[in-house]
Amino acid sequence: MNDGRGGLLTAGGVLAIIAGVMELIGGGVVVALGLMGHRFLMEFSPPPGTPGGGIVAMWLVIAGAVLVVLGIIAIAGGISALRRKSFGLALAGAICALPASVIGLLSLIFVALGKGEFEAAH
Repeated sequence: MNDGRGGLLTAGGVLAIIAGVMELIGGGVVVALGLMGHRFLMEFSPPPGTPGGGIVAMWLVIAGAVLVVLGIIAIAGGISALRRKSFGLALAGAICALPASVIGLLSLIFVALGKGEFEAAH
């Protein structure tokens, strides 16, 4: 049965979701390392007032939080691409999937090339 759906948006959406999950897991691990490692890093950091382990832990938490947010947007965009609801969100999700790996790049390419499929669905 052909319901008019092509494969580009479906592939792009699935890849965006996979990349988003990878970013969520990776970001969560980085945040956890930053939070758990803060105490360890503070024990071996230089005296107060000089940059040291606390700064490293803070940057780990920030970087992990950014990855988590990008992962959430990538998953939402992937779902949007699969449902053909909002091309803008699907494209934003594919862009946010880029830090994950080559999967994110493929997702962006497939979603961008699948814009015609998106317009045909409406």
